[in-house]
Amino acid sequence: MADSHETLVDGNFLAAKCLGRCGVTHMFGVVGIPVTSLANRAVSLGIRFLAFHNEQSAGYAASAYGYLTGRPGLLLTVSGPGCVHGLAGLSNAMANTWPMVMISGSCDQNDAGHGDFQELDQIETVKPFSKFSVKARNIKDIPNCIVQVLDRAGSGRPGGCYLDLPSDVLHQGVTELEAERLISTALSSSKWSESGNVIGSSEIERAVELLRNAERPLIVFGKGAAYARAEDEIRKFVERTGIPFLPTPMGKGLLPDSHELAASAARSLAIGKCDVALVVGARLNWLLHFGEPPKWSKDVKFILVDVCKDEIELRKPHLGLVGDAKRVLELLNKEIKEDPFCLGKSHPWVEAISKKVKENVSRMEVQLSKDVVPFNFLTPMRIIRDAILGLGGPAPVVVSEGANTMDVGRAVLVQTEARTRLDAGTWGTMGVGLGYCVAAAVAEPGRLVIAVEGDSGFGFSAMEVETLVRYQLPVVVIVFNNGGVYGGDRRGPEEITGPFKDDPAPTSFVPGAAYHTLIEAFGGKGYLVETPYELKYALTESFSSRKPSVINVIIDPYAGAESGRLQHKN
Repeated sequence: MADSHETLVDGNFLAAKCLGRCGVTHMFGVVGIPVTSLANRAVSLGIRFLAFHNEQSAGYAASAYGYLTGRPGLLLTVSGPGCVHGLAGLSNAMANTWPMVMISGSCDQNDAGHGDFQELDQIETVKPFSKFSVKARNIKDIPNCIVQVLDRAGSGRPGGCYLDLPSDVLHQGVTELEAERLISTALSSSKWSESGNVIGSSEIERAVELLRNAERPLIVFGKGAAYARAEDEIRKFVERTGIPFLPTPMGKGLLPDSHELAASAARSLAIGKCDVALVVGARLNWLLHFGEPPKWSKDVKFILVDVCKDEIELRKPHLGLVGDAKRVLELLNKEIKEDPFCLGKSHPWVEAISKKVKENVSRMEVQLSKDVVPFNFLTPMRIIRDAILGLGGPAPVVVSEGANTMDVGRAVLVQTEARTRLDAGTWGTMGVGLGYCVAAAVAEPGRLVIAVEGDSGFGFSAMEVETLVRYQLPVVVIVFNNGGVYGGDRRGPEEITGPFKDDPAPTSFVPGAAYHTLIEAFGGKGYLVETPYELKYALTESFSSRKPSVINVIIDPYAGAESGRLQHKN
């Protein structure tokens, strides 16, 4: 009998084994030619494969998994159109700066250029959407290529990377002994790094002095700080200095929304009047009005903390600190500890923020306290908020997308723990919902996952409710059903003309669609709710069961606004 070390293994086995040795525990994707065997090999070697109905949702899952775990999320696709569909997730990872790797099979190299099955120059195709791409041209290249894409996805500013595995390479063979040697060599020779500048003590001192001497300082933090696990350092910094803070949407929860220095409910005052803003792990992009007037004061001085030097050079802040958010905050805390200062509750700026927060919260609570039926957006959102808070800890992961649904949810739902909110993010990506739910369920197995979705956002990935049921994931999907992209037909008389004027509006769906029955087709639980009592019952039962569920909440089709809070851009 031949020695087991002389047994031949193919590229599928080698790739799967190398991924496992690199610490990969989960993969997301859609199988088919030529990668089905790769998925099966990965499962046999202890990697959990989450199979989706389309590569877009699987890609969104991989991108969110990278954010939640700090390790690159893995997407596996077939060649050609599968690779193209997967670009949605890869580009989403790049825009949000989350670590992700897309692995696609490709046609036999000898047949390239002859019109092979699903042929595409995938390396060229992915370039605009990835920070690094590589093709394994021989089975012996596979381990080095895998190590490279995993390293680069998480190094420096995280992002998406791509690995191309041609069909012929997956079918080549090496001995088990050679496979082990190739993997060990690849792991030991990995030297890739994108280290940022070493921050000088003078830069830290200067940042603290700017904040110390400011009359109206503000701390802004985003999902970059959440990714860096900087919540403890942020809490120390805020409580030592007494400076009000403003989180971006996915920065919510690094400090509880209920914190006495939270300025979210006084956002316009906070950003409009602050004179020094420490921005940590957030970009001065459209979400922060580009850091420019009229939303910001023309005289505001920005201290920008970012892991990427290019980002700081692009924004041209008053002071830039290049480095990991957690490490920079550690240095800032050390500097303050040695020479402390704190604004205090009676500081005029803190008092002004606190007063405006109380005024705006009180005004909002008056609206939230009303039980409006047929439902507007506020009544069900308040009921959902209270039900979530009633769960205690650990806090569930809340996934949200949609125009009005997401915007109202940002204002009403309360985040108390870091990395427990996932929404459309930097790119404003719709369709992320169900993919994000799957990612959250496997990345945070101790938490319930609750999706609060507009019916349009839900529709992008609604078939993935079958995926929730198939893997029995603890996900409750709440659909705000207002019959359209923004609700009812909002066209003016001058727009209802022409030969197709009797067609439904481009923004309209079938009224009263029975979304709750979709999950029932696969054995999940569906609820149709139109009253506060029905919604409270559905939430209580579904939260308690922790089984895949869809709650179809019927909303007045004219309750929302076109484009949510971005109507001016439409």
